[in-house]
Formats: sequence, C-alpha cells, structure tokens
Amino acid sequence: MADKPTPLLAVLQLLRKYNLKGTEEILKKEASLGDVEIDNIDLPEVELASILTSHHTESDPYTYEIAYDSLKKFVENSLDMYKHELSTLLYPVFVHMYLSLILYDHNEHASNFLEKFSSEQEDYYQDDLKRLAIVKNKDQIKGNELAEIYSSNKFVVQLSRDASSQLKRYLQEQKSSTVIINIINNHIQIEVHDGPGRTQAQVRATAGGILGEATKNENRTKVYYGLLKEPDIQVLPAPVEDEEEPEETPDKPKKKKAKKDNIFMKKPKSDPNAPPNDRIPLPELKETDKLEKGKAIREASKRVALGPESLPSICFYTLLNSGNTAISADICDDSTLLAVGFNNSTIKVWTLTPVKLRGMKSAEKLQDIDREAGDVLVRMMEEKDRDTCRTLFGHGGPVYKVGFDPFKTMLLSCSEDSTVRLWSLQCWTCLVVYRGHIWPVWDVRWSTHGHYFVSSGHDRTVRLWATDHHQPLRVFAGHQSDCVQFHPNSNYIATGSSDRTVRVWDCLTGTKVRIMTGHKQSVFTVAFSVCGRWLASAGACGELMIWDIATGSPAAALPPAHTASIHALAFSRDGTILSSGSLDCTIKLWDFTAITDEATNEENGNSSTAQKDDKFLLRSFATKNSPVKSLHFTRRNLLLAVGSYEGSS
Repeated sequence: MADKPTPLLAVLQLLRKYNLKGTEEILKKEASLGDVEIDNIDLPEVELASILTSHHTESDPYTYEIAYDSLKKFVENSLDMYKHELSTLLYPVFVHMYLSLILYDHNEHASNFLEKFSSEQEDYYQDDLKRLAIVKNKDQIKGNELAEIYSSNKFVVQLSRDASSQLKRYLQEQKSSTVIINIINNHIQIEVHDGPGRTQAQVRATAGGILGEATKNENRTKVYYGLLKEPDIQVLPAPVEDEEEPEETPDKPKKKKAKKDNIFMKKPKSDPNAPPNDRIPLPELKETDKLEKGKAIREASKRVALGPESLPSICFYTLLNSGNTAISADICDDSTLLAVGFNNSTIKVWTLTPVKLRGMKSAEKLQDIDREAGDVLVRMMEEKDRDTCRTLFGHGGPVYKVGFDPFKTMLLSCSEDSTVRLWSLQCWTCLVVYRGHIWPVWDVRWSTHGHYFVSSGHDRTVRLWATDHHQPLRVFAGHQSDCVQFHPNSNYIATGSSDRTVRVWDCLTGTKVRIMTGHKQSVFTVAFSVCGRWLASAGACGELMIWDIATGSPAAALPPAHTASIHALAFSRDGTILSSGSLDCTIKLWDFTAITDEATNEENGNSSTAQKDDKFLLRSFATKNSPVKSLHFTRRNLLLAVGSYEGSS
C-alpha cells in the first residue's frame, strides 16, 4: 500500500504527526493494516495536503457541476481528431459524479445535476439514466442493479495516444479537476491505442455498451472459427420416391447399389482456421445418425442456390386461437416436426408431413421384438397409436425455448421454473430434468453435433451440459445473457445480453474470447453464419449487426428496417441469405454475400464500418398480424416461419 498514496495512509500519517497513538491503533485495527505496511509512510507535505484537500473538495456539492461543465467545454473545444474519442469520457464521469453526490448525501444537488446534464448524454444511454434516477439516497444504491454494476466495474474508454496526452494536460492545468482525476483513477479504465484518433462514425460503431468498449487484450485470443472435418459417410443413392417413404427408407437402404460416380464422396479440403477434431470430444455417430446424415447430404444435392435474383419461397405456419399463449417455437433439421412452448407450461409437437406421430410399444410388447432385426426402430413403435400432435407436460412455468436435437430423437426445453428438460420423441416422456440455474432459464440450444447443449438464465450464468451428465460441464459467468447459440464447430458459444454486448466463449477453457460492443439496445437473438466466421445479432428497435469473429470488430451495422424487436434470425443453407423475423409481423431477407464482401474489402487495420444504406435489403414480407417467433431454412433452402395470429388490429 505504501507504493500508492491513499486517503487512508494520509490520515494515518496525519495521526502520527500529531502523536494520536490511540486513534492510530484503532484505525490500523479496523483497516487490517500491519506495522510493516505503514512503517515506511513518508508522504511529502504537498502530497499529503493534496490528498486531504481532494477529499474536502469531493464533499463540496458545487464542485461537481463546475468540474463537469469544465470537462464538457474542454471536449467541445478540442480538435475534431480528438473530440469524438474524448466525448466518450463524458457519460461515465457524469454517472459517477451523480453517484458520488448521492453517497455524500447531497441528494438535492444530485437531482439537479442529473436534470441539468442528462439530456446532453447520448440517446442510447437515456434508458440507463432513467433507471439511475430512481436512486435518491445512498441506501438505494445497493438495491439498484445498474448502480451496483457501475460501482463494482470500470468503464472502458479507448483514446489515441495524442488524445490521452491532451486529457492529461487539461487535468494538470485545471484546479477543479481533482474530482475528475479521482473518478478516472477509481472508475474508468483508459485504453491507449497507437495511430490517429478515430472518426465520429468509428467511435459510434463500437459505443453503446453499459461498461463502454472492450479492452485491447480481450479480443486478442485466436478463435478457431473454421468448420470441423466431417466424418466420411458412405452416401447411397436415394431409393425411388425418397420423400414418400419416410419411415421405411432409413431401415432398408440397401435395395439399390451405390453409383460409382458418387458426387458426395469427394473429400473436403481441411480448413486452416478449423480447430483440431479432437479439441472437443464428440460422440461417435450411431448407425441411425449416419443414415440421417446421409439423407441430409442427398437432400442437399437438390438444394436451390439462392441470391439477389433467386430469393427463397416462404412457408408460414400460423398458430390460430393461441392468443398470446405461444412463446417459443422450433422446427427440426429435416423440417418434419414443429414444437411450440406455451405460457401454461405445456409443449406441443406437431408433424408437418402426412406421417403421423407414433408412440413406443409397452415394455411387455417390446420384449417380443427381435433386437437384431434391421427395422427394429420401426417395430418398436405402436401401430395404432398415431397422432398429428403430441402434448408434453412437466414444466412448472412458461416455456421460453424449445429445440430439437440434430437427429430428431430428443427435444430440449427451458422454463421460468429454472429447469431444463430433455424429452424423448420416441416414448414422448421427460428423460432428464437438469437443475443448476436458480432463476428463470431464457434460452437453450443444441450443439450442431448433438450430445452437448447450452443454457442461459436470469442468474447471470451460461451453462454447458452434456446429455449423459446431470451437472454442467462449464459455467460461463460475466453478464446477463438473454440469448445463446452454439458455433457450427461446437467449440464456441455466443451470448447476447441486455448490457448491449455480444460475447463469444471457448467451451474447452471456459474463458471469454471475444467481447463485441456496438449495440445501442438489448440483444435478443444471435446466429452464426454457415462458414463460422461471421455472427449476426439482433434485438430491440429492429437493430441488426454483423460481427467478424476473427477480429471481434463490427463488420456491418445494418439500417433499422424493422420497426419492432427482432427475435428470430436464420441463415440459408448455402450462407448467401440472412433472414430476420420481428414482432412487427414482417420477415426481411438480406444479401449476406454482399455484406461480407464489402466488410472484407474495407478491412484496413482497425477500421470499423458505419451504417449501410438499403442496398443489402432484398425483400420484405408482411404477415396479416402474426409476430414472427421462429425462422428455419430447410435442407433445400425453403424458408419456414412460425408465428401466432393476434387478431385484427
């Protein structure tokens, strides 16, 4: 402690100077200071006076307004090359001045200070200031989530070296800057970068986070965003009438011999950006899973190539007479099943094809089945028990998210009851209840390879699970995660938050490898591109952003085409089209190839992109009055959407 003068050490030296030994001993005992730590205290008189005077200054309510006004004028009168970066200091200084006034019981001055300067802050901070304005005395700071975040974390500001020098010179020259210096030292982390000062557009592109921007070191970790090399699967040609025999086909694939000119047997080139295949242990594929993958590859051969001149058709599934009870929806990978979670704690699963949903035979009947038979999975199912819809009961609160596993054998759901449930789609019962979260669970997602899944809850944690473990394998803590998504290579997850940041986490190490700031509103949904390099995130007020995972910088901030929150994003199977679905009852299609091409061309150092015009928006589709809950591209690039009709407006 002797290395850095603090008010506590200054007071101790003052007590020693006036030989107040009793008071000194009491203070040492309460502050848990040993004799060794304070024996060498020898602050110069000038420094001692400065520290004690600053505390006197901080307790003077009029100093804050004078100091903030002075800082504001300094920023406004700075050269344009420094002004935009220096302006990012105003908000955190303003917030901590307000909280300091509250702490010193100058409640009336704090209220006047907030009223006078709050309207000058950036528009994306206005909601935060309204939440802070509720704090009227120091007893309320502890109960205010935002005040606690600002008190216990440092706000990150990035300045060029020249802008930092200008700030230091100003603080040294101004007598009223003691308050500002103390706020910067205790509550603001200034990151100095080389090169010229950033433009207004560059500053705004990464501004908006509750705690400012990401630090330099937070986005330096290498991210293996490439795709894993898929296992070699012998793909046999489809039997005649492939789609018309959905149940018999997987069990009788050997009716025809494989063609010699099999286009699917070409081995893909290894991706230099891909992680090692054994970095995350993945389970071996079962025979049924291999058949399902083979079927997916066959269907991919019939995929329609999409682009600006060839937009996808959209099939919209409308939930009628559901009122406002339907919360979440998901469509399985082969587009044959639809699951919907309701606020009455039930889940309904519908078949989207003429094939009915069948239950499993009773235990007695299962004993009579020949387990070695090739069609054992078909024989296990009940012949008479066929329905177009099944209802799953078990949750004790609204079901916020449902999700099919990649092989269509299981379903995940999460709820307000703080649990995640795993359901069997063969016997239609709950297999496991995963308990770990202590508050509502907002989102749950499968890994693209199955086996692993991830959940995010109101307890400010994201948890990585495996189906064969009832305890989480990893717990990622750091921010309030409202949505989560697995990377296509299953090595990373992305989370979006009401703190207006998007973060990427490494499943192997459990560490945060990217913090991406730039959103001005809460983030409600995230989606990785097919190639794995890009991440799309969207949220309140129709805000939609694209990020480059390789660098952690924003690649594009798309203009707000939606008039309400976006809750659904989906990439086409070939990665050329991005679709967004919103509560404004519209679906919009974006030219993702053009977005990434322009972002790649603009890469020069650390430059960030400003908002684009409407050239990336290809088409907008409106529903009658059905907010979009889910989007899904089929293997052939038909876009499926789900929404519940809310009546004539």
